[in-house]
Amino acid sequence: MAKKRLVSGMRTTGSLHLGHLEGTLKNWVSLQDTYDCFFFAAVWHAFTDRIKIDDLPTIIRNIIVDWLSVGIDPEKSVIFRQSSMHEHAELSTILSNCTPLGWLERCPTFKDAVRDDDARSGVSLGKLMYPVLMTADVAVYNAEVVPVGKDQLPHLELSREIIRRFNGSYGDILKEPEALLSQVPLLLGIDKRKMSKSYNNGIDLRETPEGLKAKVQQMITDPQRVRRNDPGDPEVCTVYAYHKIYTPDRLEEIAQGCRTASLGCRDCKLILFERLNTMLEPIRARRAEIETRKGYVEEVLDSGEKRAHAAAAEVLQQVRQVMGFLL
Repeated sequence: MAKKRLVSGMRTTGSLHLGHLEGTLKNWVSLQDTYDCFFFAAVWHAFTDRIKIDDLPTIIRNIIVDWLSVGIDPEKSVIFRQSSMHEHAELSTILSNCTPLGWLERCPTFKDAVRDDDARSGVSLGKLMYPVLMTADVAVYNAEVVPVGKDQLPHLELSREIIRRFNGSYGDILKEPEALLSQVPLLLGIDKRKMSKSYNNGIDLRETPEGLKAKVQQMITDPQRVRRNDPGDPEVCTVYAYHKIYTPDRLEEIAQGCRTASLGCRDCKLILFERLNTMLEPIRARRAEIETRKGYVEEVLDSGEKRAHAAAAEVLQQVRQVMGFLL
């Protein structure tokens, strides 16, 4: 029985952090044996809210290396750059002509971006068109499944509406992808805000042991716990939120130690550092091995992009045919 095709991408805005690992990459790795996976570096999407990205080739390369380091297997999955695939742009142009403007203006991310006149003046056309390009990203491979969190369901439903509108005029050419809901653990930044590159509060996948230890030591704990012998509330502590993910076998012990002040914040952070460092060590080793293989990343992308072009060409040929582009 043929595997269902799954497509997913990641914006190339900077280095990857633990939020990417827990929210996306671990899920991708687990899906490779079940689905026909197409994973792409969403280069064009990265420009919807900025005009320039410094040192973009290095960012893209590092992201691909990190994917490979955590277990994305080019023998099982198609790995490629969106910016190398002209088929995405062609289908996006086609779909834009059958997408009502009102649909795009009601998109939650666009509405958030244009909350007032000052904000609206700085929003690009690319931001408005984001859902159309996203639809083309998956439709050009006739994806049957797209992994999403609950907050992304409205975007996927808009993509399905766009595809239905196209198919309503031309027949069942493009497949409507189904949502594959994934549980995305909430991983805050070290300052208890959302983990974000703009806040510089993330723990990167490329942290050295020294850098990792320094960031863990900076993490915000219970602000009411001023002295070492003050009891604390683990539920308001950023470190404890990480322990729920990385130290589940000692969670009750850590919570009790916090509440009774038998475990200090410094020692609690040391436990977390050791768990995180142990988890990241094989990723570091795999990355180091990949970096020694001259030309390997380029080979992975070349192979993946050839496979992606072949798959996209089949779909676009059908689209061009039914629309009357071919004589």
